[in-house]
Amino acid sequence: MRVYLLDGKDMTDRETAYKAISEELSFPEWFGNNLDALYDCLTDLTEDNMIIFVNTSLLEEALGEYGEAILVCFRDASEECGFTLREKD
Repeated sequence: MRVYLLDGKDMTDRETAYKAISEELSFPEWFGNNLDALYDCLTDLTEDNMIIFVNTSLLEEALGEYGEAILVCFRDASEECGFTLREKD
């Protein structure tokens, strides 16, 4: 199983959030730094992947509703594709 670690404290705005996510998950160069592209790349993950997302409250604090939208994108993609998602404040 491949394990990825994302930290909300490193995501202080949209740009840094997408940069941290795309680097950790090794997204392709065409990744478009938006929610649709995020969902598309996440749904390429398989069941043998685990994403641990820590400090999610800091992400939501920094990005507001957009931070919540990023987390919802991860949750929805996890349900569709079967990769494991663990969230910790």
